[in-house]
Amino acid sequence: MDRFPVFLDLHNRQCLVVGGGKVAERKVDSLLKAGAVVTLIAPDITTEMGIITSGQNVQHHARPFVDGDIDGQFLVIAATNNPSVNAHIASLADALNMPVNVVDDASVGNFIIPSVVDRSPVTIAISTGGASPVLARQLRMKLETMIPPQCGELAGITEEYRDIVKKHLPEAQRKTFWEQALKGPFAELVYAGHVEDARRLLDEMLASYPNGQTMGEVYLVGAGPGDPDLLTFKALRLMQQADVMVYDRLVSKSILDMANQRAERIYVGKEKASHAVPQDQINDLLVKLAKQGKRVLRLKGGDPFIFGRGGEEIETLAENGVPFQVVPGITAASGCSSYAGIPLTHRDYAQSCTFATGHLKDGSIDLNWAQLSQPNQTVVFYMGLTGIEVISQQLQAFGRSGDTPAALVEQGTTRNQRVHIGTIATLPQLVKDSGVRAPTLTIVGEVVQLHSKLHWYEPQRHVIASEFSLDHPVAPVEV
Repeated sequence: MDRFPVFLDLHNRQCLVVGGGKVAERKVDSLLKAGAVVTLIAPDITTEMGIITSGQNVQHHARPFVDGDIDGQFLVIAATNNPSVNAHIASLADALNMPVNVVDDASVGNFIIPSVVDRSPVTIAISTGGASPVLARQLRMKLETMIPPQCGELAGITEEYRDIVKKHLPEAQRKTFWEQALKGPFAELVYAGHVEDARRLLDEMLASYPNGQTMGEVYLVGAGPGDPDLLTFKALRLMQQADVMVYDRLVSKSILDMANQRAERIYVGKEKASHAVPQDQINDLLVKLAKQGKRVLRLKGGDPFIFGRGGEEIETLAENGVPFQVVPGITAASGCSSYAGIPLTHRDYAQSCTFATGHLKDGSIDLNWAQLSQPNQTVVFYMGLTGIEVISQQLQAFGRSGDTPAALVEQGTTRNQRVHIGTIATLPQLVKDSGVRAPTLTIVGEVVQLHSKLHWYEPQRHVIASEFSLDHPVAPVEV
């Protein structure tokens, strides 16, 4: 380890910053946030520096540095644009065994300032030892996306309860208790902003621990249309902490690979007229797993509330008192149309958009064709391949011109995406000639003609971690 990581308590401590430019701005701002009393030496300062220091614990001396400025300081930062001045300041501080940082030259000072993820009181510092500050910032940004903003509040609550837990539980049980609490519904309630509910739950857990059965939780998560980059931050966080994953056919392998690798995986693949596990058994399975105290990830392609039967599943969870969260995903209509260069609405072509299913629960396609055939709108059909002839016939029968542009977007947003352009009248033949297979989205409306001008996505140039696959092994399920 080239550098020893350490966190300093700077509250009410005297810290010196020499320099008034952009880099010095960031240093002064960080010191003030840490509670330091700052002495700023610089003939001139930026406008932003003036705003940062206004009304703060900062004393600004508008002049060059002199050796006596270092006296009585706890920490020194040299941030001028003159390397020789910075080196001189560093030598003075080092002779007095003071921590000194020289910006842009880690070899001159005796400490470096890391990139920081601040979720106070949780603080994460990332350093490359000065080798690559840009890499450190990139790593910090990745961590920022993974750590919820309420993580600091969660740490604060656990601090409040530390003594209470010590009184209630022997030392051998405390670690296990906190591990269960911090990766279960208690933590999720804090992340969701329900702090008082979280405290009540923690009290209940403590009162019944270790004999009480802790209820698990179900995460109903939309995985989007295929491209892993379209996952939300929250979806990824929940995927990585689940104990068991119940997933559908349309979830790509590259997305499955991003979930907790230690989680039990249960495939309940669903396609028209072929369900690995019937819907009512899936509902019961989610309840059973949660009541075993497990964190259950219910992973669905697209958005779980748009033709995803998510409403049916959480109805059962609610009836059985099982806690759940719903994480929206990018639905196929918006994802696939965007990657195909087909805007769903456009002032010149479509002032509304309607999503419709290509088949109903009873297998029919008995839709409100009069409404779907209205002009100046875009209609998107999910799961419409097998009923494409009926769709074509009914739209025309209710007044939509057979020349209306239409598109089939096959395996949209993935590296296997194909876009097939035709009209309402030619859709049935287009399906036959192209050999298109599910999952395919059907888009009807004048906006389709914009595809030739606006298409931007080149699948061969967008390499996804692994191939999109519809072939998932069916895991044995006991319900």
